[in-house]
Amino acid sequence: MDSGNLAQQTQRPGCDGHARSDEKARQILDGARRVFLADGFDAASMNEIARVAGVSKGTLYVYFESKQALFAALIRDERRQQAEQMTPLDHAATDVAAALKGFGVSLMRKMTRPDVIAQVRIVIAVAPKFPEIGRAFYESGPLFGRDKLAAYLDRQMAEGRLRRADHRIAATQFLQLCQGDRYKELVFCVADAVTQADIDAMVDAAVATFMAGYRAA
Repeated sequence: MDSGNLAQQTQRPGCDGHARSDEKARQILDGARRVFLADGFDAASMNEIARVAGVSKGTLYVYFESKQALFAALIRDERRQQAEQMTPLDHAATDVAAALKGFGVSLMRKMTRPDVIAQVRIVIAVAPKFPEIGRAFYESGPLFGRDKLAAYLDRQMAEGRLRRADHRIAATQFLQLCQGDRYKELVFCVADAVTQADIDAMVDAAVATFMAGYRAA
């Protein structure tokens, strides 16, 4: 995430200057990430987050009014960083299958990382009590990725490479196909890890199934 966006999301009255705010906010988010991943949401305390981040508790509350707000900001920040690292979708690319393969492999590498899986488990556990956390995760993760892919598919449909259909539904279907069973096995602790070969196989199957259903006649 760029410094302007980070300052917009985290700065509150009392912070003196964007540059300092951005640096301090990043310091707090980095400390919070370590504490949440180590302790989980419920066991993590603002005292411990302040200690690990190297700031006072007062400074912590200047930037984030609650543990829920801090965790939601952390989710948005991490999802945005991951999106920026994704293989870009070139809307002018005419080989739709190849473009989907690159996007799907890049996505699943990120989604199956141990730290990402750990965060998903935390969100699932706390969302019923703090819906704003679930909303932050959904909007900055699944919804953001779906809309990015849907825009690409919409152009390919308009140019006749894919049959015309609801591009948002098509994007959702492709993303679900990429996840397959292996992603759920990671989330629910049935499996410990996936290999690059696993990811390639999952995405290859997803692309083949998707193109069979959406390739233009």
